[in-house]
Order: sequence, then structure tokens, then C-alpha cells
Amino acid sequence: MSELAELTESIKNGKRKIAVKIVTEELEKNTDAGELLAALVEGMDIVGQRFKNNEIFVPEVLIAARAMKESMTILEPILVTAGIKPEHKVVIGTVKGDLHDIGKNLVAMMLKGANFEVIDLGSDVAPDAFVKAAQESGAEIVAMSALLTTTMPSMRETVEALKAAGLSTKTMIGGAPVTRQYAEEIGATGFAADAATAVDMVRDLVSA
Repeated sequence: MSELAELTESIKNGKRKIAVKIVTEELEKNTDAGELLAALVEGMDIVGQRFKNNEIFVPEVLIAARAMKESMTILEPILVTAGIKPEHKVVIGTVKGDLHDIGKNLVAMMLKGANFEVIDLGSDVAPDAFVKAAQESGAEIVAMSALLTTTMPSMRETVEALKAAGLSTKTMIGGAPVTRQYAEEIGATGFAADAATAVDMVRDLVSA
């Protein structure tokens, strides 16, 4: 097995020490940083697919994401020097009045693992805060999460606020009570039922 294939496997299996060791050694050998990044992203893509197929669950995803994060800590400065950076930006947050962030955090980690730049606003995020972050970052996507039915109207308010600000930013919503029908009703561009689907949806939206 090649070192790059082994790196992908180490991310897939959440073996962070092995992943960090391979990245470190390969950088010392002057292996192309872009190739290392591609191997890491491939590993997280496999994790996302397995999660979507119910072959693994949240704990395994979190372990893989930690391996990815620690590997990227080493790789990122080299990527910056080489001028390699994520092509797309996503603003993400749990909407106003809602403090739940586990699902949102998982989506954020999966997006980072798929090589998106993620601007995470945290929880209890007001519509104007989403608008400001989208304006300042130039993000193509604003992703919103809600776990309470009582906070879902804030999603509608955010979609409307983005349009009122004249932004062409696409919007995606998700969370336990959220449905595709609700996304269509409020004019959101997309809906994702889980973290792995969210990554696929974001990829579709930025390539559309």
C-alpha cells in the first residue's frame, strides 16, 4: 500500500497518530502538499459515505474528524505557503433562540474535512449576524440548523434577510424537525437530513 493510500485508510479508521506520522514524514520527503490533502479528503469522503449508509455512527465520525484536524494542523501552513486553499466558503450556525450545536458542529467538521472553508458562528445566531458574515466572507453558502420547532421561523427570517441585503448567497437548512417541504416553503436553496448529505448538498450547490 502506498503512503497516500495508507493516509486515506488512517483517516477512514480514525488512526490520528498514524495519519500525523505519515503527513509529517511525507512533507519531509517533499511530497506534494496537494496530494496529501487529496488523500485526507478522500478518507473523510469515505467516512461520510459510511455514515450515510449507517455503517458507522457519530462517535466514529468524530474520531475520524479529529484525525483529519490534527493532520491538517501540520499540513495547513504548507498549503498556505504553496497558495493552496479551499475554493469555497460556507457560513454555518444554529439559528436565533436555539442553543443546540452538536449536529451543527458535526456538519462543520465534515465540511472542513471535505476542504471547505467554514465560518462557524456558533449557536443562537440572529439573521443579521448570518447576513454580516456572508457579506464579510463572500461565502457562497449559508447553512442553518435548528433543533426546536419554535426556532425554525428564524430560518425564514434569515433567508429573507439575505435576499433583502441583495446577496445571491445560497441557503441550506437542516435539523431534527426540519423537512424538505419547509425548505421549499421558506425559499431555502437546499435541505439536508444529516451531516454526510449536507456535504453532498453543499458540493452540489457550489457547482450548480
